[in-house]
Amino acid sequence: MAMSDLWYENAIIYCLDVETFMDSDGDGIGDFKGLTRRLDYLSSLGVTCLWLMPCFPTPNNDDGYDVTDYCAIDPRLGTLADFVEFTREAADRGMRVIVDLVANHTSDEHPWFQAARRDPESPYRDYYVWREDDPGDTSHEVVFPGEQDGIWSFDDEAGAWYLHHFYHFQPDLNMTNPKVRDELRRTMGLWLQLGVSGFRVDAAPFLINPLGVDRSVDVHDTHVYLEDMREFLSHRQGDAIMLGEVDVGPTQIAEYFGEGNEFQLLFNFLLNRDLFLSLAIESPDPLRLSLEELPSIPNLGQWVNFLRHHDELNLSRLTEQERQTVFKAFALDEDMQIYDRGLRRRLAPMLKGNRRRLELAYSLLFSLPGTPMIFYGEEIGMGENLDVPARGSVRTPMQWSSAPNGGFSTANAADLVRPMRAEKPYGYRGANVTDQRQERNSLLNWMAHLIRARKECPEFGWGDAEIIRTDVPSVLAQRSHWKDGGVAVAAHNFSREACDVTLELPGHTPDEVIDLLGDRDYERMRGNSFQMRMEGYGYRWMRLGELR
Repeated sequence: MAMSDLWYENAIIYCLDVETFMDSDGDGIGDFKGLTRRLDYLSSLGVTCLWLMPCFPTPNNDDGYDVTDYCAIDPRLGTLADFVEFTREAADRGMRVIVDLVANHTSDEHPWFQAARRDPESPYRDYYVWREDDPGDTSHEVVFPGEQDGIWSFDDEAGAWYLHHFYHFQPDLNMTNPKVRDELRRTMGLWLQLGVSGFRVDAAPFLINPLGVDRSVDVHDTHVYLEDMREFLSHRQGDAIMLGEVDVGPTQIAEYFGEGNEFQLLFNFLLNRDLFLSLAIESPDPLRLSLEELPSIPNLGQWVNFLRHHDELNLSRLTEQERQTVFKAFALDEDMQIYDRGLRRRLAPMLKGNRRRLELAYSLLFSLPGTPMIFYGEEIGMGENLDVPARGSVRTPMQWSSAPNGGFSTANAADLVRPMRAEKPYGYRGANVTDQRQERNSLLNWMAHLIRARKECPEFGWGDAEIIRTDVPSVLAQRSHWKDGGVAVAAHNFSREACDVTLELPGHTPDEVIDLLGDRDYERMRGNSFQMRMEGYGYRWMRLGELR
């Protein structure tokens, strides 16, 4: 397989919500014309893949994840023609586009569900999962504790209970129904034809959950549904990808790669929560253990690493003591927490704007084995707005300038799709693109430099990684090597205290070290030992051998 077909293993993914990115017509809602005008910005930052949150028609009761039509664009965001123009312009700048595929559920306003509830003989009845007996208490199975009472709701018109793992207005689709799978294949085919390079599959574990389905249906290997999706994708467009949102335990998660015939990419939730625990206690031990225990994956598989995204920072799989440790470090106020398990904050205010810690965190993100993903606004240190309920706190409009509404829209502030923060340091008066472009040492310019360095290190994406032993407990060091002998090394000091550290790199000499990225300028390493000084929260990327 050509390396170009494996583009996803060395991509720079940028996640955004069209409705909160750039408004072109002054109605207070971002749109595709506005996003298209900002493609040069994203290209200059170094982004190679855009992940769009849902952009389909929707009542918008769950930020677009309640879909009423899989084959159209939300008219608030533009037209199909606007979408095609956007994908073409993105491709001209070397950027691929992936879109959310919300395959687990629809809106209860979707025509399928409306037909299903009206008539038990409707062909759409079996598009959803129904039962006539009372399911009893299912509150322990809800996805969002405190937001819903259970996973079954009674529909008066249908005279039956329907399944919904998420909100009551999002009835689950019946994935054992071949017609439903055909509908989803047609949906994928349409968007591939319109220029996308793949799909981020929402709530993937629920697609293979046969709960509530007649057991006479063949569900002996429900992963076959994911295999079918991947096979269809590969036939339609050989280099298209599926990125799975799969937050399950370490013994199960690798199953979603299959034998290399299911997802090519999975979010690395395992690493994410342990990374934040390491940041909280200023020790790499949890992250190091997590790296060592990551399950083996197929050659065509890849992890997607992230610090923050549009959901809560879910810490449910940490122990109660570990979770409280993270809360104490980053979310002392209960209003900063959500669902008794996570945080609804962005990274910059979590780290109190400490530039050294921010750089350390992003240096880690871009050098850990896998593909890095950043959430819009991270590159400028944008903050959350805790006045916006639930997870919406981290989904506020992009901050382009210090002008009213942060340059996002010319609408009245009351008409914005979501309220913005204005005050410094994390609101648009203190963190915005325009000001940081003009500041040589801004976080934005540093992030662009970081991304350039990452692109020069294909070893981090395509290579094999191993942890290097050091003599300082606070330092995590790893070596990644790729074909033709390319070797890159990254070292990070989790402590606020400076230290002198020795790396064990058998087979190499200090004269081979070439600095690629660091928290300061370093003298060239000389002598017989890999010894170096690391400042508090310091980091260093090095190549062993000649520049590639």
